[in-house]
Amino acid sequence: MALETIQIQDKLTETFGEDVFHFNQERDVFSFEVAADKITAVMLFLKNDETLRFNFLTDLCGIHYPDNEMHRQFAVVYHMHNWYENIRIKIRTFISGENPEIRTVSNIFLSANWMERETYDFYGIKFIGHPQLKRILNMDEMTSFPMRKEFPMEDGGRTDKDDRFFGRTVDNY
Repeated sequence: MALETIQIQDKLTETFGEDVFHFNQERDVFSFEVAADKITAVMLFLKNDETLRFNFLTDLCGIHYPDNEMHRQFAVVYHMHNWYENIRIKIRTFISGENPEIRTVSNIFLSANWMERETYDFYGIKFIGHPQLKRILNMDEMTSFPMRKEFPMEDGGRTDKDDRFFGRTVDNY
C-alpha cells in the first residue's frame, strides 16, 4: 500500500503535536513547518520510522525574509525523499533574525555538511554542533552574507559591468 500524505501528517502530529503545523500539498510535494528546536528530532523520526523511511536529504537551503517579525526573519528549508515510495517532502523552520542559529543535521545526514556550510556562507545562519562550520565558497575575510536582502545587488565600483563594454548605451533604450 502506498504511503499517503495523511499518514505522514498523522504520524507527525501524534509524535510531535503542535511542534509540526501548516501542512500543505504544493504540487507533488507535501510540505509542513516545524518548530526550530524540534528539527533534529523530526528529521530523525522521518528517517528512522519503518513506515515513513525518508532516508535521503535532497537539499537544505536558507531564505531571508527581512520584512517578517524578528523571530521569523530566516527560514531553513529541508527537502527529503523516500526512495521506496518515491515521495518527497519539504520541511520549513523559521529562526530569529537577531541570532540566526539552528541545530545541525549533519550528524543525521552526512550530505548536510556542505549544504549547511553553504547556507552559513551566504546567509550567516549558524548550525550548532556542525563539525566544521566555515565559509565554503566566499573568502574567509568576508564579513557580510551575500544572499541576505540587505546585501547590494551590484558593486558600484566595478568597471567590468559598465554597459559601454557590452555595446549598450543610454541611446539604445
